[in-house]
Amino acid sequence: MELGKRQEMILSAIVEHYIRTGEPIGSKFLMSALPISVSSATIRNEMSELAELGLLEQPHTSAGRIPSQSGYRYYIDHLMKCDELSQEERDSLRSQLERFAGNPEKLLGKASELLAKMTDCASIATTPTDEGAIVKKIELIPVGTRLAMIVLITSSGIIKNGICRTDTELTPEMVANFYHIVEETFIGRPVSDIGTVMIQTLVASLGAGALSMSPLFSHLADIASKAVQAEIHLEGEQNLLHHRELGDNVFEMMQFFDEDEKLERAVSANKGSLSVTIGKENMFRQLENTSMIISRYNIRGHETGAIGIIGPTRLDYAKLIPGIEYLTELVSKMLTDTFDDGAEPMKEDGNG
Repeated sequence: MELGKRQEMILSAIVEHYIRTGEPIGSKFLMSALPISVSSATIRNEMSELAELGLLEQPHTSAGRIPSQSGYRYYIDHLMKCDELSQEERDSLRSQLERFAGNPEKLLGKASELLAKMTDCASIATTPTDEGAIVKKIELIPVGTRLAMIVLITSSGIIKNGICRTDTELTPEMVANFYHIVEETFIGRPVSDIGTVMIQTLVASLGAGALSMSPLFSHLADIASKAVQAEIHLEGEQNLLHHRELGDNVFEMMQFFDEDEKLERAVSANKGSLSVTIGKENMFRQLENTSMIISRYNIRGHETGAIGIIGPTRLDYAKLIPGIEYLTELVSKMLTDTFDDGAEPMKEDGNG
């Protein structure tokens, strides 16, 4: 779809006015708002054509026009000029995150909290994950006679750990044998390969002498599965109650947020370093009146997780996107620095 310059000016003015005020706009107001001199009749004709193209809507018969979801899409893709963050805003975001730079879990939680405050929307942060990562290191740390912590470190800097209870006493010989098998079988292998079938095959090949280590390797498979699955931090859901245009749909959205698997799928569906999904472009019906802005952070140049927001379609995209992008840039740098220095493991609940 291609619009003329005058149509683009009109659409841009309507979108920006509606974002600021939430009120429909008519031809008389546009006469003074446009940077060119155009008659009211001409503006009305152009608005009618924009409506026929599906870019504008008329909420009431006597009202002016508002942007449709397609209108927002055209505006974002072709017309929007993003604001720049001030140095003061950059310094403020950096100083608030720096206190948590050494702890990935707390850093992502703080980033999500800041996003919720910045945007008055629900914010999302997913923990690092990389399905293409390989096993870099596996540690076995005895914490009791039959209790051990297993730590898995991947090539993309992801660290997962858990507590495992064994059926027999953990002897030095068993620990040494564990490391030998790890070196021969797991190091350098894709994390996604480590699953139940692989562990069963491994234990069977080791014979009766290795049965005592079966719980250790089974627990390693559980940890590996978590390393390729994103966990979600959600903040500020109550902010959505402030947006009257969401109406009763907001309560349905609250229920949707309790379904981590669907929420993770909705986030994962947004590809690219930054994506904006508007209204019915979202894959779930509960989000069809919302917009998602998702930005992907990276560790050592590999995209491993995402931060972003869910809010109404009437968002100040030009103002919010630069803030989200800068926050993502900070998170990427701090996570990379943390993993290069030796990260503190993310908290895991160990199961005996």
